[in-house]
Amino acid sequence: MNNIRWGQFAVFVILASLDNAAAGILPPLYAIISHELNASETSLGIVTAVYVIIIAISSIIWGYQGDRLKRKPLLLAGTAVWAVAMIATGLSTTFTPFLIFQSITAVGVGAVSSIGFSVVSDVVPAHRRGFALSLWSISQGLGAAFGALLASTAGAFDWRSPFFIVAGLGVVFGILYIFIPEPQRGAAEPELQPLFDSGRTYDNRINRAALKQILAQNSTRWLLIQAFFYSLAFGASVWIPRWAIARVQAQGFDLESATIIGNAIVLLFSVGSFASIYAGHLGDRLEKRFDRGRPYLAIIGTITSTPFFIVLFFMPLQGVPPPESTSFVNIILWTVDSFLQNPLLVLAFLIALIGNILLAADLPNWAAMITNLNLPEHRGTAIGISRLFRATGNAIGVSAAGFLFARLQNFYPETDAFAIGLAIFQSIILFSSFCYFFILKTIKKDTTAVSQILKKRASSFSQQ
Repeated sequence: MNNIRWGQFAVFVILASLDNAAAGILPPLYAIISHELNASETSLGIVTAVYVIIIAISSIIWGYQGDRLKRKPLLLAGTAVWAVAMIATGLSTTFTPFLIFQSITAVGVGAVSSIGFSVVSDVVPAHRRGFALSLWSISQGLGAAFGALLASTAGAFDWRSPFFIVAGLGVVFGILYIFIPEPQRGAAEPELQPLFDSGRTYDNRINRAALKQILAQNSTRWLLIQAFFYSLAFGASVWIPRWAIARVQAQGFDLESATIIGNAIVLLFSVGSFASIYAGHLGDRLEKRFDRGRPYLAIIGTITSTPFFIVLFFMPLQGVPPPESTSFVNIILWTVDSFLQNPLLVLAFLIALIGNILLAADLPNWAAMITNLNLPEHRGTAIGISRLFRATGNAIGVSAAGFLFARLQNFYPETDAFAIGLAIFQSIILFSSFCYFFILKTIKKDTTAVSQILKKRASSFSQQ
């Protein structure tokens, strides 16, 4: 990655993480905000569902415009929209304006999620895309974790402050982007290097006919379907903090303390997600030796991770006496100390660690595949379309899980209801794995076709 423009890459990675921080704030605070705004937790789950749907729709619009026009002004505009709307969200005193401003936030977030992805693909060398895009996906996970951490710390005592903090950071890094030059479209493609070496630029831009071209490609279609089932399964994962909070509350803790402890436990359980960095690197190496290495790696990771998560959801989080103090620092230290002293929590941590390590094979290699399967001027739109598939699955997952948990609580204790519901949705990940089997049959042909188009274009320009 020596020739990556690190300044550009770092800013986009941070902006992407802040987008996910904005989305990650709400779920851990469902219980507190529902009480403050006099709304049900199911209603707030619907806010999250509406949020991801709007992001998806706006991602397509932003992505298409980014594939047509200069991307820098569009990204600055999108960042300004979501930052201002986050501040307004934090100022809301009733449910209706809260929903409206979260929806506006989603409109702005859609810009970074699609245009930002296309820009990143132009600063990442083609042979290191898996590794670099693993950093992109890790940043999103860290952003969501950062949002959850803010929610469980500052938000546990003042639910509005996390919205203000993330908005402020968005403004800061949006300003930094003003001083960073926009990379040339297609600059990372080896097939186009003769074109850039001659001092020319790649001037192809998307048109409406390209939408049909993107969706007509077999491998891209299966990647989109895979994204839908993956997100349907993990749409329910926004309720995992509530699962942990419920388990902690069952030991007699009050809601505020349980919110801090439960979210701290979830963060510790997520450590294995960092394995996606190696998974992306491994995908790069496999692709050099075997043109179907990435889909095979994703298949193995998604299938084998499922039983570990299902077992985790049924494990109790108990057996440790309450902390002597309810201060934030003391509760966090107590939570970490509990993991070191309680064999049951150590076992739960190991199960979560293995599950997340295996699952980490999916996202960076999925991102590398959809990048390689689409022309440089199509990638913002392609990732925008994928966000619609993911958002649809996510919205169905979030909403359906909320209703399922409510129904299950009529027959089971709250802790068991969350465990059963999460296990049911986790099993859906197997459907996403099956999509990769179809991709195995088409990916070599489709990536070769894209490479040949780029070579032909570079050759035609050099002859002019």
